[in-house]
Amino acid sequence: MFQKNLATGLLLLASTALASCAVNPVTGRNELSLVSEAQERAIGAEQYGPSRQSQGGDFNVDEALTNYVNAVGQRIAAVSDRDLDYEFVVLNNSVPNAWALPGGKIAVNRGLLTELNSEAELAAVLGHEVVHAAARHGAQAITRGTVLQSALVVGAIAARDNDYADYIVGAGQLGAQLITQRYGREAEREADYYGIQYMVRAGYDPRAAVSLQETFVRLSEGRASGWLDGLFASHPPSKERVMNNQALVDELMPGLQGRDLETGEVRYRQALAFLQDNADAYDLFDEAHSAIADDDFDIALLNLDAAIDMLPAEPRFYGLKGDILLYQDKYSDAVDAYDDAIALDDNYFDYYLGRGVSYARLGQRTQARSDLERSTALLPTAVAMNELGKIALVNNERQAAKQYFLEAAQAQGQVAREATLSFTRIDLEDNPRAYLNAEMYADAEGRIYARVSNSSSLPVEAVTVEFAAVIGGRLGRQTRTVSTLGGNSAVTVSSGLRFADGQPWSADQMQASVVSARVRD
Repeated sequence: MFQKNLATGLLLLASTALASCAVNPVTGRNELSLVSEAQERAIGAEQYGPSRQSQGGDFNVDEALTNYVNAVGQRIAAVSDRDLDYEFVVLNNSVPNAWALPGGKIAVNRGLLTELNSEAELAAVLGHEVVHAAARHGAQAITRGTVLQSALVVGAIAARDNDYADYIVGAGQLGAQLITQRYGREAEREADYYGIQYMVRAGYDPRAAVSLQETFVRLSEGRASGWLDGLFASHPPSKERVMNNQALVDELMPGLQGRDLETGEVRYRQALAFLQDNADAYDLFDEAHSAIADDDFDIALLNLDAAIDMLPAEPRFYGLKGDILLYQDKYSDAVDAYDDAIALDDNYFDYYLGRGVSYARLGQRTQARSDLERSTALLPTAVAMNELGKIALVNNERQAAKQYFLEAAQAQGQVAREATLSFTRIDLEDNPRAYLNAEMYADAEGRIYARVSNSSSLPVEAVTVEFAAVIGGRLGRQTRTVSTLGGNSAVTVSSGLRFADGQPWSADQMQASVVSARVRD
């Protein structure tokens, strides 16, 4: 039922494998490697789905655009220095960004595509990401431990239009770290340098790589933080990169005289026609996000309704509307909105998550459980795990509830804290000795006591303490009950037992343990 975090397996691998050197297929340098090519491919294949889910899902409303981007990407991949299982998708995300996972799994956001001017500039973006995959930059980060350590300590991902971005748990954590890591300066230089080489091999004008970086520098100086949260956070632009790219292009151009190098401006405009024609609808979608951030939910709903009128085929508009209605406790209306979203796209976690939570609030646990399980299959989140734990607890499935809460507790924020508390409430009653300790001692008169301490933050009641002591050669037993004990507190309990006058005794002659307790409501 629960996926094992791949990062854990990689950690074990890193701790036991012998260090080995491998030749980088792009640079030709010998490098330390603990991640084999087969493992790279496995990581990419496993993390590609959850990573796309966490960044807005696939942009299915215009499949022709994804086909176009994939065709350009495959053209670049065909001339790369490494044969991988390259895939290229467009994500339904307004933040300008692109990323690559190990094994050649690459994504670009529609928000970045709208800022490009030609197919050659797209080739520059994709060539850069192909180099990251081909040159094993992600695998190198895992080898160094910079990604692996972060994946084991849950980190938030930078996807500002995903309400559950901070709550990815389990198998999705590694991908979240890989796609948001900030590459080192040398890796970025390599991706620029060899990416331009790939452009030329594929027949594109390399000058587009310079104009692209010039655009990024200009935008980074004047655009909103959404840009900084996206491409610029992991691939920071700089005038130095522009100069380096220009120097390489100047070096290459004399040898390219007479070649018919493409820019593909007309093809690119044709491919982007749908996005350009519907720019106003997506602007309203982004404005709805901004209104939500300002707690202007009525304005957000008006913007979404207007966007839906313009582009009724876009499921994200209905999904965000459902999120707002759920927040406003309008659960039946939220279900209707999520129904509309799922009818258009039945493969995005957020719709099932929102509808599952809505069903749970309506008391329809069977439907809620089905949707929440579907959501976690697409992207495991603390929100879904916490809700599944609540349902399991109501159904008296205590062990399942504990496992769900434990999964949810991996994350950050309020949901993780709530899940941790819920897990502790169940586990304290199942395993009281893990939280309640009884430390025995005897006073000067031989009277036997125990100091009972509660290491949890939860108040408890009906705490049963069993005492045993060897007194005068015979085993004496007593049971005492502590009516209440606060969280993170302690109380002294008399056993009613006493060593005989003059009897020598030692600590190993007495024992106490907490055998049961209830969490106080």
